[in-house]
Amino acid sequence: MEQMLSAFQCDLSSISSEIRTLQEQSVAMNLRLKNRRAVREQLGQLLDELVVPAAMISTILEAPVTEPEFLEQLQELNGKINSVKEQAFRETVACADVQHVLEKLKIKAVTKIREFVLQKIYSFRKPMTNYQIPQNALLKYRFFYQFLLGNERTVAQELREQYVDTMSKIYLSYFKSYTSRLMKIQYEEVAEKDDLMGVEDTAKKGFFSKPSLKNRNTVFTLGNRGSVIGAAELEGPIIVPHAAQKSDVRYPFESLFRSQHYALLDNSCREYLFLCDFFMVTGPSAQDLFNAVMGKTLTMFLKHMEAYVCDCYDSIAIFLCIHIVLRFKAIMAKRNIPAVDKYWDTLLDILWPRFKHILELNIQSIQSTDPQKLGFLDTRPHYVWERAVEESKEVEGFQQLLSARTQEFIEEILSPPFGGMIAFVKEAEALLEKGQLERLRGEEARVTQLARGFSSTWKAAVESLSQDVMRSFSNFKNGTGIIQGALTQLIQYYHRFHKVLAQPPLRSLPARAELINIPHLMVELKKHKPNF
Repeated sequence: MEQMLSAFQCDLSSISSEIRTLQEQSVAMNLRLKNRRAVREQLGQLLDELVVPAAMISTILEAPVTEPEFLEQLQELNGKINSVKEQAFRETVACADVQHVLEKLKIKAVTKIREFVLQKIYSFRKPMTNYQIPQNALLKYRFFYQFLLGNERTVAQELREQYVDTMSKIYLSYFKSYTSRLMKIQYEEVAEKDDLMGVEDTAKKGFFSKPSLKNRNTVFTLGNRGSVIGAAELEGPIIVPHAAQKSDVRYPFESLFRSQHYALLDNSCREYLFLCDFFMVTGPSAQDLFNAVMGKTLTMFLKHMEAYVCDCYDSIAIFLCIHIVLRFKAIMAKRNIPAVDKYWDTLLDILWPRFKHILELNIQSIQSTDPQKLGFLDTRPHYVWERAVEESKEVEGFQQLLSARTQEFIEEILSPPFGGMIAFVKEAEALLEKGQLERLRGEEARVTQLARGFSSTWKAAVESLSQDVMRSFSNFKNGTGIIQGALTQLIQYYHRFHKVLAQPPLRSLPARAELINIPHLMVELKKHKPNF
């Protein structure tokens, strides 16, 4: 029995030892399995990155670049090339097996992309081509340039230079031709050096000089020219020169300037966005590339403007061109496109001094002129008050000046028919303030004459006054405002005349019975207000 139990105990010890051994083997097997899985995952990823599928080879070699499959496989190829570069840096031996295949595929892809992009660029050069169509087509394949930039920079540089060379010539040719054709439909009658405010029309000019403008108003009158900076026309369609010539339509310079520069603004915005998008440039790099494309055109524009402005005496045209530039500059700022900012500033540097010079010439002509030689002078106020509709410090200042001069004018036109009554009212009110009313006792005869004179003549005087004002002011709105102000001022003076006659020294005068009732006078005066 003892021997049997000893044998059983020995067997149990060996089983325990076997269990421990099995546990150790199990842990080791699990570790080996985990390591194998980790290695398989890394090797699988590495193999996926290194293995070149047959589909990629056939697509890159045979498919047209415009097919979606080519773009997909090109992106895959780009990923594999980058992965192989990374693994080669880590000295992975397997890279050597696929590098030559990837190099051949890269060369083939670069060749096909180069031919495609060059073909698109050359298509811009065909006459009557709408280059926006091939531009939009290129944007669909912007990854092509990204691939070239990462894998074959010399080809990317070649395509960029070809694009810049082609488009700079196209823009220059288009805008040079457009500018030339625009200038052929300008008004034939333009202001010259002798068309100044203080130069008489009969002034002698050179033998070969043109006769003076038939109507000097064409030089100094705004008319409808201001509409060029209105919302409807500022961003309206550009002028088509051949259509205008066919219809025998002519334009002032500022309209031609607006059309020319709106075309520039539109093309510049589109070109700048294309360059940033396709060639992947931003900031100063984008500005430099834009200047390379549009620089010749902008230089041509500036030379044209300098040549025109140096011999221009149309102050209205120059001033409207300045406003057009300021508005176009604001439009591009709103679109967040700084491409033409320097050009706008240079243009203003050309326009402002010329405008100042023309104004100085007009001032000098007025200072040195002999009014007797000017013939008929139109002394009516200019209707430009009517045009001042914008809220600004300048407009407010002019309105204050207008109000002050209007009040002075009202006093002047009331003086001939009603000056006696107005003078008496002011004298009597001054005595009233000093408490010297007793001095009015000697004025009974004067007061009686004034009261009776007003009652008998005021209607004819008001009618004559209204006609004079309407003849003197071409602006009906301004004229009616003056008449209304004069009638209101007359009622106030007559009311003050009533109050003076109600004072003790004059209260008992029989002439008070002949005074016109104020409400009745107001009703009668309303009949004389113009109905405009």
